[in-house]
Amino acid sequence: MLTQLVALIAPPRCGLCTRACATSDSLCKRCESLLSARPPRAAPIASRDAAWSASTYEGVARDLVVALKFGARLGLASKAAAAIAEGAPPALLDGAIVPVPASPERRRWRGFDTAEEIALALATRTGLTVDRCLRRTKGRRQVGRPRAERLEQPPEVRVAAKPPERAILVDDVVTTGATLGACARALRAGGSERVVALTFART
Repeated sequence: MLTQLVALIAPPRCGLCTRACATSDSLCKRCESLLSARPPRAAPIASRDAAWSASTYEGVARDLVVALKFGARLGLASKAAAAIAEGAPPALLDGAIVPVPASPERRRWRGFDTAEEIALALATRTGLTVDRCLRRTKGRRQVGRPRAERLEQPPEVRVAAKPPERAILVDDVVTTGATLGACARALRAGGSERVVALTFART
């Protein structure tokens, strides 16, 4: 009842295009349809057994990442998680979810961790557990750096606790794979026997 009254005063709007949408939805039907139409991608990335992305990083998928990461529209994390859960090969959804950690300064500045929000939403949908066993040390941002430089100087990642035997790395976007590779190497060094990566989008 309260939700309906609020909707009368402030009609709900799509989190991406701002068109009107249903009270319980964060996206309008048009954006929802465009999001579900994005082609998934699979590609090998160093130190992982498999890597899969729910979408290409363009159009509505890119808009969702930007709105989530820079607009703090945390409700959109559930949309990214749904795209992963509904499209990922079932064999890859086997293990504990390990969110790719943001740098300490990025987390403090935003007040949240994008990958962690998606990981938590994915855990809710799949019943898998979330293991925050990775930590990222202070260092240069990957965003905006040339591809060769990203690969040559990946971020420093360490395990803060014993990692799961079967780890499912989760992130919002993969570009060069340098960050995912650093996370995978840390997990392997910590004792993980299988490491796969699932991301919402891939450039």
